[in-house]
Amino acid sequence: MKVHHLNSGTMRPFGGRLVTGRGSFFHRGELVCHTLVLETDSASLVLVDTGLGLDDVRTPKATLPLLFRVASRPVLDERETTARQLAALGLATSDVRHVALTHLDVDHAGGVRDFPGARVHVLREELDDRANPRYSPAQWRDADLVPHDPTGETWAGFEGVRELLPDVLLVPLVGHTRGHTGVAVRTGDGWLLHAGDAYFHHGQLATPPHIPVGLAGFERRMQTIAELRLANLARLREVADRVTVVNAHDAAHLRRFAPAHAS
Repeated sequence: MKVHHLNSGTMRPFGGRLVTGRGSFFHRGELVCHTLVLETDSASLVLVDTGLGLDDVRTPKATLPLLFRVASRPVLDERETTARQLAALGLATSDVRHVALTHLDVDHAGGVRDFPGARVHVLREELDDRANPRYSPAQWRDADLVPHDPTGETWAGFEGVRELLPDVLLVPLVGHTRGHTGVAVRTGDGWLLHAGDAYFHHGQLATPPHIPVGLAGFERRMQTIAELRLANLARLREVADRVTVVNAHDAAHLRRFAPAHAS
């Protein structure tokens, strides 16, 4: 399994150091939309999240809520969309057969429309909550959405894990949203877990854990079930020494795997 790490949407919120923990308080922060492209043995492609899509960039007022645009300050660069980056890698959007979404927030599901031939996989709890006003149904209304229920299987101490495809697992990490999930991928170097928004900053996996105060406040405001989010964060901290864990918005994570995609 070949894994590509992409930034499918840069965001520049106000707050600088309060958001990233470095630089000036008066500059804009840096957040990314860390997505994965998996090249499988069958020559098909699997995406983990999609970031912002072509329509989001071209007509943001139609698909991106005002609060998101004001708070996150997305850059809206078409070159950052997953569709355009696949072309730059010499890969065809028509070869995307599956999209695994960690959840339906607009900065994760925006590119779904760019892959009309793909099956889009989400946890059933997430799909059942699709009327939540934080989501933008226009992004995925016509998609082939496939709901999944947690199973009795465990992986790395996490429960309810479901095999989506060979070497690709859905790992429920509920808390940020009601149906939030991580996606685990077996690579040549071991397991990689994309934890979505289960945590926002790499310092949360450190000892002692830490996170910039502004980002911590945003994380709390966006959580749906605090006790489950915190429990899953504690479990992620425990497994981080044997599983490579990344999240969706930390530029430091992306820089580790794809330096060209993070400034």
